[in-house]
Amino acid sequence: MLLSLLIFLPLLGSLVVALLPERQTAAFRWVALGVTILEVGLAGLAYAAFDRSAGGYQLLEQADWITLPLGRLGIASIDYLVGVDGISLPLVVLSAVVMLAGVVSSWTITHRQKAYYALYLLLTGTVMGCFVALDFFLFFLFFEFMLLPMYFLIGLWGGPRREYASIKFFLYTLLGSLLILLVMIGLYLSVMDPVSTALAAGFVTDPSALTDEVIRLLQAHIQAGQLNPAQIVHTFDMRYLADGRNYLPDAFLNPAAEPIVLGMPARMLAFWAVFLGFAVKLPIVPLHTWLPDAHVEAPTPISVVLAGVLLKIGGYGFLRIAWNFFPDGAAEYATGLAGLGVLSIVYGGLNALAQTDLKKMIAYSSVSHMGFVLLGVASLTAEGVNGAVYQMVSHGVLSAMLFLLTGVLYDRTHDRRIDSYRGLMQPMPQFAILTAVAFFGSLGLPGFSGFVGELFTLMGSFQSEWIPGWLTVLGTSGILLAAAYFLWTLQRMFFGTAWSRHDMASVLTDLTLREKLLLVPLGALALALGLFPNLIFDLTSQTIGQWLIRFAVE
Repeated sequence: MLLSLLIFLPLLGSLVVALLPERQTAAFRWVALGVTILEVGLAGLAYAAFDRSAGGYQLLEQADWITLPLGRLGIASIDYLVGVDGISLPLVVLSAVVMLAGVVSSWTITHRQKAYYALYLLLTGTVMGCFVALDFFLFFLFFEFMLLPMYFLIGLWGGPRREYASIKFFLYTLLGSLLILLVMIGLYLSVMDPVSTALAAGFVTDPSALTDEVIRLLQAHIQAGQLNPAQIVHTFDMRYLADGRNYLPDAFLNPAAEPIVLGMPARMLAFWAVFLGFAVKLPIVPLHTWLPDAHVEAPTPISVVLAGVLLKIGGYGFLRIAWNFFPDGAAEYATGLAGLGVLSIVYGGLNALAQTDLKKMIAYSSVSHMGFVLLGVASLTAEGVNGAVYQMVSHGVLSAMLFLLTGVLYDRTHDRRIDSYRGLMQPMPQFAILTAVAFFGSLGLPGFSGFVGELFTLMGSFQSEWIPGWLTVLGTSGILLAAAYFLWTLQRMFFGTAWSRHDMASVLTDLTLREKLLLVPLGALALALGLFPNLIFDLTSQTIGQWLIRFAVE
């Protein structure tokens, strides 16, 4: 029940906070803190229990949820199905760590605390649900429901333009969700559940008796039109949606049927729809414009969660859904997809270089770093895809640290402008050292996690048969741009004669104990991942090796 606890413990915590009396403000914080600490413990247990030598789904939990006979349309089946593999487990652990950091940084929230912590825990449960759900319908429920708490957390506790930022975030993500919904319905109508269909049609009486031979016989009957349509069980199970043998012969998205829609094969159109739905979330240029506004207006803890976890759902959606269900589309358009990744790397880096607001600079750096994720996934190589998953984990840790550091400065002065500070090394030496760690880690200094993720994505891109070498070379410019904007910011804010637009002696004090407890472990984690990358690669390598077989890549 580990994975169910990861989902429902925060939801229960949210309900407890909602039922507590309004006057017990301290209890809201401690309930949220206790729940997120337990989440880290449960994620750690899942990490320890995972069999690294196996590449399939593990810790599976399955229960029948909705079964509805539809006559000649078959039988509708939706399951509560959760599990993890080497792609999702690192993101589950990352989510637990980042959500805990967000709760600790929320200690500065002083108004509407009951609503804030209830929404925060609700967000925690839905994020976990996205990463462990293996039923497409269940995944979509969590993916959609996640919008609600984020909309209110930005819109009620954000900055002066919080309403604009929250509505923009909501509309962009909702548009992407609608594209995913259309494809989800098309897949459901196109795919059968071989186990349930074999039981309904009488091929077997016990699921344990189902063999590959029986499944092949069942598929042959369906292809020949010898099976009663009322006995076909349609499914949202991701394991079956990814297997081309389970597609019905006359189905809209059958790989062998290839109906043409708007001048394009239906499966290619579906691939682009799903890609765009998740590209908004990652985000990829030119679908990124909601992100800087959301980051600037969101309170610090929500910026931490947004950059550290929510963006990763876009990259996870590429791997689990877009590439997994439509490998033909991923291979067909690999060069163009890699080009979009490189565009995000360069465009995000150039925009970060031009910013005067520290938070907006970090937001554009996220656009650039997420471009490496798309480049690695598009390469369809073991190095590139492993590097993409690693890059998501690395960026989650480092971006959370960067936004927490920005929040430290903003809490003291309510000013995020880079040109408002000089020589911060003198009044805030501990803050300056940890900022330097986060900056150097993010720009890809060897020894930190950022270096490993970018190195492997570029290695995979260079080896890819689909990506021209000049495109990869252009992508390496993102490392140079990152060095430029991070080092220039470090030089302008921390070195030279101490100066500020604010009273430095009374305002610019060094880190408190709570801030150290937040920042030091994240910096140590970024260093540990950089020195011991097998902490992640041991999880991902077997799963990604099996995942790549469908692309016929050695």
